[in-house]
Amino acid sequence: GQLVESGGASVQAGGSLRLSCAASEFIVSSFSMAWFRQAPGKEREGLASIDHDGTTTYAASVKGRFTISKDHAKASLYLQMNGLKPEDTATYICAATSDPRAARTLRPGLFGYWGQGTQVTVSS
Repeated sequence: GQLVESGGASVQAGGSLRLSCAASEFIVSSFSMAWFRQAPGKEREGLASIDHDGTTTYAASVKGRFTISKDHAKASLYLQMNGLKPEDTATYICAATSDPRAARTLRPGLFGYWGQGTQVTVSS
C-alpha cells in the first residue's frame, strides 16, 4: 500500500504514543494528509490534517493533546498523542487527498488514499 501505519500499542490512561505513517515523498510533499480513527460500532472520525505547506487542522476532541507533523526526508506522517484517555481506543488510520480544502474539513469521504490502520488501546 501507499500508506502504512505503525506505532499502535496498548497504554494506560495518561500515557503517550507516537504513530507513524510511511508514505512516498510525492504524497508527503504534494498531498494533504490526515489521521482518522475508528472504534467498533462508530463512524470514522477525522482527528487532524496537515497541508503540503504545513497548515494544520485539528478536531476539537484532540486539539491540545494530539500533534500532527510530517518529515519530508523520511516521507512520513506522524501523530503525537499525549494525555491518552480510554475513549481514544480505536484503530488509527492515515489518509491523503490532493485537495487541501477537503483536508481541512476532516470528512472521510473526501480522502482518496487510505492506510490499513494501527490499533491503539488505552486502559483506565
